[in-house]
Amino acid sequence: MRRRTFRQGMTAGLAVLALSGCVTQPKAPDTPPQARPAALIPAEPEAPQGPSEASRNLSRYYAAVQADLKAQGLLRTDGGGIDTPYTDTDVMRNFERIAFYDEYERNAGFRRSSGQAVGLRKWVRPVRMSVEFGARVPEAQRAFDEDMVRDYANRLADITGHPISVAPRNPNFHVLFMSEDDRDEAIARIRQIMPDINASSLALFRTLPQSIHCLVVAFSGSESDHTYTRAIAFIRSEHPDLMRRSCVHEELAQGLGLANDSPRARPSIFNDDDEFALLTRHDEELLKLLYHPALTPGMTPDQARPIVARLLGGRLGPM
Repeated sequence: MRRRTFRQGMTAGLAVLALSGCVTQPKAPDTPPQARPAALIPAEPEAPQGPSEASRNLSRYYAAVQADLKAQGLLRTDGGGIDTPYTDTDVMRNFERIAFYDEYERNAGFRRSSGQAVGLRKWVRPVRMSVEFGARVPEAQRAFDEDMVRDYANRLADITGHPISVAPRNPNFHVLFMSEDDRDEAIARIRQIMPDINASSLALFRTLPQSIHCLVVAFSGSESDHTYTRAIAFIRSEHPDLMRRSCVHEELAQGLGLANDSPRARPSIFNDDDEFALLTRHDEELLKLLYHPALTPGMTPDQARPIVARLLGGRLGPM
């Protein structure tokens, strides 16, 4: 399954408009109320339309993908077991590759990263997630998806010790469930969330190919290039339940700072082999490392390596 994470920088601050006005006492009308002319009576709202042929084709395609992967024994949901042992050395190597490298070049769309290490990225502010749906996302699916995100946000908070929750007021991590028929609505909403979003970032959402199942774009603030201040995750609503849940697990975790994948990470969702659909016990260790206070934004791999070794030696306890 191909899921992608992108790191972008904010180009400018957000503008806030304040409107004010005066209040006057209304004057009683001189003539009695009249019936509204028929031409001004609003038309009855149109009945919701079903999905387009393009959306139905995507649903069939992703259902076939899920069925094929499960038939191969992939998309596991057990978190790993005796058949997937790993050592502290594995965790150290995987953490460095996943937390300090990018899969794609910053602000360059789908162009592969140059492979250079970057400073550690994470959130320092509370993460407040919102769950939003395109107009064409089925109502029956919405409650399931919202509960799924809320439960997972609570799990991420427990793992990291960082404040993470679903909070409709003043969110900074926007989880958008959108169908192919909602693409224009999605672009408009993303422009609302990030008025200064650059063209290459917006193009990721506008031209998302079928092969990219879901993505997250995390934005750093002007005060620090290594501190995330906003993120947008885009989840295709055409996915069957397990693949939608898999997208949520990976994109929300990657939007916290685990931005890369590694073919050597196992058991892990940060691996394009699709063996695991959901966050594993190995992945929980990566998140605990990332949000340990001893690891700070901007650290280099060389600076972090001895700290990670000591944390793992103490099984992530205090330093």
